[in-house]
Amino acid sequence: MICTPSLAGAWRLLSILFSLLLLSACASQPQLIPRDVLFGNPERTAVRLSPDGRYISWLAPSDQGVLNVWIRPREGGKARQVTHDTHRGIRRYFWAEESRTVLYLQDKGGDENFHLYGVEITSGAERDLTPYEGVRVSELFSHRDHPDTLLVGLNKRDRRVFDIYRLDLRTGEIYLDTLNPGNVDGWHVGPDFEIHAAVTKSLKDGGSVLLVRESRTTPWRELIHWPFGENGSVVGFNASGDHLFVTSSLDSDTTRLVELDARSGRTVRVLAHDSRVDVGDVLMDEVAWRVQAVSFHYERKRWEVLDPALEEDFERLRRARQGNLSIVSRTHDDRLWMVAYSSDVRPLTYWLYDRNRGEVTFLLESRPALGRYRLQPMEPVVIRAGDGLELLSYLTRPAYHPEQGRPLVLYVHGGPWARDYWGFDATAQWLANRGYGVLQVNYRGSTGFGKRFLNAGNGEWGTGRMQQDLTDAVNWVVEQGIADRDKVCIFGGSYGGYATLAGLTFTPELYRCGVDLVGPSHIRTLFESIPDYWELFRRELVLRVGDVENDPELDRRISPLFHVDRIRAPLMIGQGANDPRVNIREAEQMVEAMRSRGLPVEYIVYTDEGHGFARPANRLDFFGRMERFLARHLGGRAEPFQPMEGSSASER
Repeated sequence: MICTPSLAGAWRLLSILFSLLLLSACASQPQLIPRDVLFGNPERTAVRLSPDGRYISWLAPSDQGVLNVWIRPREGGKARQVTHDTHRGIRRYFWAEESRTVLYLQDKGGDENFHLYGVEITSGAERDLTPYEGVRVSELFSHRDHPDTLLVGLNKRDRRVFDIYRLDLRTGEIYLDTLNPGNVDGWHVGPDFEIHAAVTKSLKDGGSVLLVRESRTTPWRELIHWPFGENGSVVGFNASGDHLFVTSSLDSDTTRLVELDARSGRTVRVLAHDSRVDVGDVLMDEVAWRVQAVSFHYERKRWEVLDPALEEDFERLRRARQGNLSIVSRTHDDRLWMVAYSSDVRPLTYWLYDRNRGEVTFLLESRPALGRYRLQPMEPVVIRAGDGLELLSYLTRPAYHPEQGRPLVLYVHGGPWARDYWGFDATAQWLANRGYGVLQVNYRGSTGFGKRFLNAGNGEWGTGRMQQDLTDAVNWVVEQGIADRDKVCIFGGSYGGYATLAGLTFTPELYRCGVDLVGPSHIRTLFESIPDYWELFRRELVLRVGDVENDPELDRRISPLFHVDRIRAPLMIGQGANDPRVNIREAEQMVEAMRSRGLPVEYIVYTDEGHGFARPANRLDFFGRMERFLARHLGGRAEPFQPMEGSSASER
């Protein structure tokens, strides 16, 4: 006889089974990573050696939670804070060659008019070494044989261009060293610590010219011309000053590292080349003035050693740890190196390498609290665009799948003349932890993949192939079963913010929602508001984007502001009030246009920020709001949000 349970018993059994299923689903979700662990201040980062090797320095929060420079003796002892920023936090600092002074750059509220400050580590005396209102430090040169002197690029005389000034660290005296004739974009020093090379920009054709001179009393002469569409940069001179190391795409698609005769411009030899990607980092011997190693980054970073004397060193460093290797600093005697490793599932770790002993010693990790959480691997994938162009992209799969489906965030890099890399990405890890797949696409126009790939983006903003690449990538993830078609959000900053607005206006059927961070909405007004010191690049901007100031039809076609009526999805906008690159007007005119049509938009302005958010309180506030926004529209999980204390957020 078959026994059957009563109806009440059946319901109890179903209830138990359902509870077990819920428990199983909850157990499969990884632990929620607090936003503060990902986006708050690192515990310690930017670790460096003083040139004499006596000190180790790093950035760490003060007792007020503001990033400052700390130092301690390398042999051991108590760490002490040597800078005293109380608001914005220090992000870039250096040691002077004399090992007595720590130098750092700081702006006001994100205006990017960086001043150079110096702190004498023994007395603690601090000085603003470039105390000029509205003036920006560009380049900074030091030389081990001139330890008390710096060469500093300043737009003090003319806000459009940067002259070179010679600065005495002992007295603070500063005087004009080299005058910019009006078209120099970058300066370069020789082994005698004098300016011997300059790269100029053409206001007519958008190309670049490399000029050289034998001394400050001899005239400049042209060595190389890079027409618009070619890529090139100066690495440095050799010890005698008669040869020059440059990267160049002339006679090649990707840049090559070449050695030139500084008198004739003749290529002496090709030092390194990768047919897939441009030259990356270049390691120079600062005593012998020769190239020692070069990196290339296609899917992942790799080093090519050119100096046989370093082959054993790099082999030791490869064996010590897996991941992306960076040489952060070296002592003057070259016995000690500070090196850093990172991977997709681990943030930066810093190690001290003793070349004489062959020892690689762990020092610290930038965000050790992340070690308690499960992080998601970043997978390199190649997506074929509609016209056949291959797009190297990175996919971070979600840590779990929400019950509502397979949501995905298309995370678009800025620039657009930049690229995404393999490695630790806090934003990708945060989104994956909340249940979203993350796709980062190197669309055409991204840098690093050769001139054909870069120039394929010319004139392709908005309705062109750059945005179509993103559409093709979304279609690919949907076809692969990685994401549901109705669960895709687009997010990015700067150009990525523009791509967000373009996505919602030009392909409104594709996205469930969008998040725009400091992105332009109207390309003509973007061009009209560029900083004075971008004027040298105006012709190149026109050739890359289009002449929107003189072609109203083009401007209207590629500016999302004119297509607001097509938006179907909710939008969130974050903007810095002091942004010198993308003026706050870009956000406000988009918000006004949407609200006048009854379209949903959340708008948050951070009154003490510029092009992006430097202060942790503002980052945490914005990402908290964004997390709540995504959970509402895509269905992922969210850490509870309250407006951050200390944030300058203003809901408008």
